[in-house]
Amino acid sequence: MGVPSTRGLDERALLAMRASALAEAFRAAPAAPAASLPDGRADGVFLWGGGTVLARPTAAAVRLVWRGKVVDNGRGRVVNRVTPLGLRLVQAAVGPGPSRVDGRECVVLDYSRTSLVARLVRDELRPVAPGLYLGAAWLWRWRFAWFTLRFPG
Repeated sequence: MGVPSTRGLDERALLAMRASALAEAFRAAPAAPAASLPDGRADGVFLWGGGTVLARPTAAAVRLVWRGKVVDNGRGRVVNRVTPLGLRLVQAAVGPGPSRVDGRECVVLDYSRTSLVARLVRDELRPVAPGLYLGAAWLWRWRFAWFTLRFPG
């Protein structure tokens, strides 16, 4: 059996996927060097409870707190956009690294040296469609959520 395709994926399709299918989509995505992450603002969708009636209400509720991220490749930083005002808080360092999902290269957002609040958090990203990245959010060694980042363009 071959690697599943990521063609045709969008936020709606990803919201409908269970965690195991999201992990398969992440594994099927091309390994991504940190430089592949576009500069600028990306809108985010929190993926939890996929494939159940909880997915959309959870994404909507989290959207009240977390809106996405802003990437600054020149500084090697990402900052989260939070609250309906899109305040830029909680920074992470951007770099390449092996994914905890499958060991292949991905974009790593490391909060351990940039944030007291999120110092145990690590995000991993891979592109799954043009302008769309699928992310795995880790709290220490526990994958607690999936999310998307959509870059305009």
